[in-house]
Parts: sequence; C-alpha cells; structure tokens
Amino acid sequence: MRSLDGNSVITRRRLLQRAAGIWASCGVLSFVSAERTEAGLTSVKDTTSDSVSSGKIALEEHFVIPETLAASYGALGSAEFQRRLADIGSARIAEMDRGGLDVCILSLVGDGIQAIPSIPEAIRVARRANDHLAEQIAKNPKRFKGFAALPLQDPQVAAQELTRCIKELGFCGALVNGYSQIDTAESTVFYDLPQYRDFWATVQELDVPFYLHPRSASAGEPAYEGHRWLISSVWGFAAETSVHALRLMGSGLFDDYPRLKIILGHLGEGLPCNIWRIDNRVSRTLGAKPSAKRPIGHYLRENFYITTSGNFRTPTLIEVVAEVGADRVLYSVDFPFEDTAIAADWFDHAAISDSDREKIGRGNAQRLFHI
Repeated sequence: MRSLDGNSVITRRRLLQRAAGIWASCGVLSFVSAERTEAGLTSVKDTTSDSVSSGKIALEEHFVIPETLAASYGALGSAEFQRRLADIGSARIAEMDRGGLDVCILSLVGDGIQAIPSIPEAIRVARRANDHLAEQIAKNPKRFKGFAALPLQDPQVAAQELTRCIKELGFCGALVNGYSQIDTAESTVFYDLPQYRDFWATVQELDVPFYLHPRSASAGEPAYEGHRWLISSVWGFAAETSVHALRLMGSGLFDDYPRLKIILGHLGEGLPCNIWRIDNRVSRTLGAKPSAKRPIGHYLRENFYITTSGNFRTPTLIEVVAEVGADRVLYSVDFPFEDTAIAADWFDHAAISDSDREKIGRGNAQRLFHI
C-alpha cells in the first residue's frame, strides 16, 4: 500500500508480520501466520499436540460462601453456576483435570469482604471465609491452596488475619477485591493511604504475594451514567484496578517496602501496554508529580506479577512478556467465569517458546508460592 505522496505505508498486517519476525528471532514466537496473530488465534503447526497438557497452576480461581453470595458476581448466575462457584470438591477437581490444572489457589469471589461497610461484620465474614477455605483445602491439599480474604476496613485487623492465614492455615498470600467500603456504602478507600503502611509492612515481613483483584467501578461514577454495561468486567474492572495499582506505585509504597509482591490479573489490566506513555508523560509534564522515587515502570517490572486470567489473547500475552519478562507472568483461568478447557487450549497452543510456556504455566508459580 502507498500513500498519496507515493511513500510506503505500513499496514497493520505488515506491522504484525514484522513484529512476528522480531519476536521469533528473540525466541518468543514459534511459527504463526500474521493473519492468525491479528485475529488473536495461535495455531502453531508443529510445537504442541492437540491435547490439553497437564501440570499447570492457576491462581485466580474463585469460590463463594453463603454470607457473600448475594453481593457477589455470582449472584446473577444460574443455580448451576452458583453450585460450581461454591464447590471445592470432586466437581471442581474434575474441571481442573479437564483444563490440565494440577493446583488451584482459591480466593473468595468479589466483591467479597470489601463490599461490607460494617467493620465488625467484615472482620467476622473474612474469618469465616478463611476458615471455610482451610477446611476444604485440608480435604485435598495437593490440589488446592488458598488466598486469604482480608477485612481491610481495619488495616490492623487485616494484618493480624493475614498473619493467621499464613502461619496457622498455610495459605499462599492474599487476594483482595479492590477498594474497601468503610462505614457507608458510598465510601471508596484505596490502600495507598497512610493508614495502610503498617499493613504493607506486615505483607513484606511475611514475604507473600498480594493479589489486587478488580471490583466494579462505582455505580455513581458520572462517566458510566447511562452505560452500566461498562461498569464491571467489560471495562470498569481494568479501569479501577489499573488506577489503584498506579496509586500504589506513585505513592512511594515500593520505596518504603521494596520487597512487596503484587499480582494483577487479566494480562495486567492494560498497564503493560501503557507504561511507556505513563512514564513519558510523568517526565514531561509541568503539573503534579508522583511521590515515587523511580519511574512507574520500574515498580511494574520489579514489584508486580501478571496473570493470564480471563484474557486469552496471544498478541497481548506477547506484549506483556516483552514488557515485564516471562519470569513475571503466571497462568490463570478465572473460573467459573471462564472455561478451563478453553483457557488451556489457548495457552497450550499459544505462539510462545516452550521455555516460557513452562515458566508461565507452572514454574513461576512454584517459585513465587513455594509450591
């Protein structure tokens, strides 16, 4: 294709072909056509079999307890969907086998504890959810691990509950469903605020990952007025979580606690592909600056891990690997909101190197969680 002045124009297809050649030379890609890359499909001719491979570890896999079902993302699902969400037994293990999963790290589905404005009730339900999960894990400890649900409405109690979950219940870390509501349903409290510094000190001392899971954008946000379809997983999840993560990075949190490990799902909630522009604009703007001592991208690469949960798109995966490195990417499904077999088929045939597939599918999680 040529422009009106006769100069060559690089089409999207040619750009993808050129990128595929570069990625292949770096060992990221095996053979894949530009047409299929552009479509998000990844049929690799001779590197993987048609069967789902086993041995994977997934860590954004959800459960629910009766106390949180009504306010959870499972509330609108069918009775069968809710049964799958609640089950931590033979049916879930069968589903794991279907998707080639050896281990699932389970977490309370959103909005979970974060949507309970009453501090005493949030503390009570968090402890109940963690005890229930521990009881279920004890029945199948080789297949299930746990993330703590935390009442961050009270940072001190949250630190105590995390300590109990790690030291007494044997959990792998924590998963928190975004900002917390405190005292009133209209409140929105983020964890970069000063009152959370001691909590983060406990997380670093325990040396466990903290999964920052999305929750829906506030229904009162004017940007979503008349477009409620944007509020949750379609867009609001990524918008809310990426802003929350940027607040943590920009606040200087990781300067104070450089060994913190934060996990983001959904291939990074859009941050990896935008991080260059973020740092570029911070460096050039004449306005307000973050409190952090280093570029924002430094913290993304040094303090964050990123999962594939619910975002089974090969070009995006390749972009994330190129930005943060394969050692910081982890496999996940987002069950029961996504299908384990579809996720596995995509990942097992994705156009990435076999060494990266092993790291992302299992090895990175083994090292991070000491499994």
